[in-house]
Amino acid sequence: MSQPRTMKSTAKKTTAKKASTAKKTSTGKKTSTAKRTSTAKKTSTAKRTSTAKKATAKRTTASKRAAKQTMASTTGTRATRTQATRAAAVEGAAAVPLPDFLASAGTLTLGQRKLLVDQALLILDQNYVHLPLKAAMHAVNPLQRLRVMRARMERQTAETMEPEWMFHRQMSSIFHSVRDLHTNYLLPVPFAGKIAFLPFMIEKCYDGAGEEHYLITRTVTGYSAPQFGPGAEVTHWNGTPIARAVALNGAQFAGSNDAANLARGLESLTLRPLVIQSPPDEDWVNLTYIGLDGSTQELREQWKVTTNLPPMTDLDAVSETSASMGLDLDSDEKARAKKALYVRDVVELEDGQSSAELKTPAAVGGADLPTTMPGVFRAREAVTPSGTFGHLRIFTFSVQDPVAFRDEFVRLAGLLPQRGLIVDVRDNGGGHIYASEFTLQTLTPRYISPEPVQFISTSLNLRICRRHKDNPAGIDLGPWFDSLDLATETGAAYSAAKPITPEDGANDIGQTYHGPVVLITDARVYSATDIFAAGFADHEIGTILGVDDNTGAGGANVWTHGLLAALLNEPPPPDSTSPYEALPNGANMRVSIRRTLRVGQLSGTPVEDLGIRPHETHKMTQADLLEGNVDLLAKAGSLLAAMPHRSLGVTTSFSGTTLTVTLNVEGIDRVDLYLDNRPISSEDLTGAPLSIDILEVTPGQSLRADGYKAGALVASRRRTV
Repeated sequence: MSQPRTMKSTAKKTTAKKASTAKKTSTGKKTSTAKRTSTAKKTSTAKRTSTAKKATAKRTTASKRAAKQTMASTTGTRATRTQATRAAAVEGAAAVPLPDFLASAGTLTLGQRKLLVDQALLILDQNYVHLPLKAAMHAVNPLQRLRVMRARMERQTAETMEPEWMFHRQMSSIFHSVRDLHTNYLLPVPFAGKIAFLPFMIEKCYDGAGEEHYLITRTVTGYSAPQFGPGAEVTHWNGTPIARAVALNGAQFAGSNDAANLARGLESLTLRPLVIQSPPDEDWVNLTYIGLDGSTQELREQWKVTTNLPPMTDLDAVSETSASMGLDLDSDEKARAKKALYVRDVVELEDGQSSAELKTPAAVGGADLPTTMPGVFRAREAVTPSGTFGHLRIFTFSVQDPVAFRDEFVRLAGLLPQRGLIVDVRDNGGGHIYASEFTLQTLTPRYISPEPVQFISTSLNLRICRRHKDNPAGIDLGPWFDSLDLATETGAAYSAAKPITPEDGANDIGQTYHGPVVLITDARVYSATDIFAAGFADHEIGTILGVDDNTGAGGANVWTHGLLAALLNEPPPPDSTSPYEALPNGANMRVSIRRTLRVGQLSGTPVEDLGIRPHETHKMTQADLLEGNVDLLAKAGSLLAAMPHRSLGVTTSFSGTTLTVTLNVEGIDRVDLYLDNRPISSEDLTGAPLSIDILEVTPGQSLRADGYKAGALVASRRRTV
């Protein structure tokens, strides 16, 4: 990394503390070129069946089979992947200046540009579920902008057409105008798979008076500047006060609400996935900052471009995983880039794959519990003034196997203190919707109702659902077909609302953690994570603590143009009248295809643009940014300490055909017992252990104990006897 030019100015007092330098990282990217394993082998969720038992049994069998296949595949390809990862590291280390990278761009013909505009018109008009909402809430008309753009292209020639970067900027601007991070124009090569970056991270915090401060929190290995590092405070960006620069940048990369705008504006100052964001206009930035010694400093730093880590799955493939995605691609790209730049330990453990599942649990930090998914979870004890609680960070729901995700969550939560759990989903852009909704059941005794989703009523969506309404081997769109088929006659704007996540899978193991739970959110929470937060609120699982006043408000299932095209071509024979055409140079588009609705007290309310507001808020402090979220966790600990604690211990033993059940409870005054979902006993408890004999029980039956306090269901536990 080249040494930045610096200029020392007049010393200035500051309270910023000098923090220890970040862990060694590498600006080089390690990109795995190994072949992806089949999504069919990795996905363990079975298709819906007529009964919950059959669906659960199929899902369990598929999960075991996928685990065996994955282990065999991993053993056979590990050496190849390691070599590929090392080779990619050499390539990734050669980050090139932004002007050099842009010099290689610009190969789209005028005809290819027209095709891209035509296909954008198609999916926004015929597939985009949020178009009426966005037109109403944000007074935008992306279809008219595309029509105008297309008409002007008819007056252009190959010699007079605008530079390619201007074409990409217009397309991106039109898609960004709807303020929907599910609906994107994805740039072609050479932009796809690349990131533009500056070698440091900036995060916002507040002082005791409520004033904003923007601190450097991480730098890449090998980068240095006078009095620069974690704790240095940025005051100006290219001469513009930093808060204003963040707001202006946020307006360009708009989120669904003000909090999301600012969060993404800040993040995009130093990191831009070029597949989804236009390259920076400037070749370099001028940064003014208060150094670690209190002096005012300035530096000039050049934008550079390198290769990002690969995505988790092929979202164009016709698979249950790709069809069940709720993913903010911008956040997902940035998360992988941050991991490669700043958390090299995780990259090494995952062997160049994203969200990889290890055969043996491994810990990244000294205080962390070992996990089989180091790129997905971080679990540790949080020592706070109010007590010691569990802190379980979920970085992404973007996984192939939602059952394996749920089970690892359960395992980690079981190893943490049972007096209270902090589930932290900040910066989580979503992923597999099954993974988010399968996990909710483990934290509550309530029956989980997955969020229902709707298609917008169009002739093209009807064609897709008709083709896949009876497709047991592929994507099942049958639940939505009948209502879409009637929509022309009824005038309904949307299809019936049906859940994507199978209800049996969302309830097949029940509650496993019985302590109180606090969920931490921020404005970068999006998509499947918004669905997780909505389910957490709608089922009254616990308290939501936000570091912003709303989540990112992304409530949809998202499909790519490639997947939409494939759905009209599979199963064979392909539809010869399909309006989808192959996009040039690896370009792509994504669209919100099915909108999500809340359940519970807010039943029917859309998640999109409204988001999930927290019960409590906490403004991040300097100590949070530089000392491991110490004040944030203290706030979460105080909330947990004030919540009631429950425990429901159930032990069993057999004597012949008699089952003895011993109950040991806390915060519970009644327990109802069920055998294979049939009630067999209801016992009032005083706090002392109680043993109950149940006659004529067959081993293998399912026992459920529901605990109540003052008539309200507060705990539940299941086990096979």
